[in-house]
Amino acid sequence: MRTVMQNRTPLTIAVATITALIPLAAQADGPPPMISVTGEATISTPPDLAQIEAGVTTDAKTAREASEANNAAMSKVLAALKSAGVAEKDFQTSRLSLQPQYTNPNRSGPSVLSGYRATNRVAVKLRDISKLAGVIDTLTAAGANDIGGINFAVSNASKLLDDARAEAVADARRKAEIYAKAAGVSLGAPLSISEHGSAVPVLYRRAAAPMAAEAAIAPGEETLRVTVGISWEIKGAP
Repeated sequence: MRTVMQNRTPLTIAVATITALIPLAAQADGPPPMISVTGEATISTPPDLAQIEAGVTTDAKTAREASEANNAAMSKVLAALKSAGVAEKDFQTSRLSLQPQYTNPNRSGPSVLSGYRATNRVAVKLRDISKLAGVIDTLTAAGANDIGGINFAVSNASKLLDDARAEAVADARRKAEIYAKAAGVSLGAPLSISEHGSAVPVLYRRAAAPMAAEAAIAPGEETLRVTVGISWEIKGAP
């Protein structure tokens, strides 16, 4: 009988030890105390790239006449671009179409084929936006009668976004330190860093296209924005 009691005692102690460790293990599995904030940064810079779409729209009685007249007019426009110093790699066809045109003198009756419309447009990239007004004048003088919108962009947007990312992290830490000081704690190591949204090089911004060089062109500034979310571990009172 004495032997049985001696064997039960270690088993009872072991069970009590495991039971005591369960709350500690559950606590270790939970998330650590942390401070989570969002940091933001914006950088404004004038654009240094411009893109404009221009071309020729031609109407004629037959498809062949419309196509041939359009091709001849567009050849003059492309030659004018080259003479203006625009490299061939910086312009490409963006639209080419030949569509029948109809008239309907009596709305109750059938439509009548009245001719054909040929359209040929090119997208032109300018690496010096100071030449934009002059290029528009060149295009219109060469016969371009279909000018679309002007778009602006920033060529070194990736580098500027990297600078904004560093500023956004600094902004997040500044906010986190304010919260930590108010709560009587201190910041530990960052637990997570994530970028919110899609901080990518700025897309072309569209502006109204002037129809002549005399029209004012205001490229303004592009704004690049980055937002990051960061969580810091909380330490005890400093």
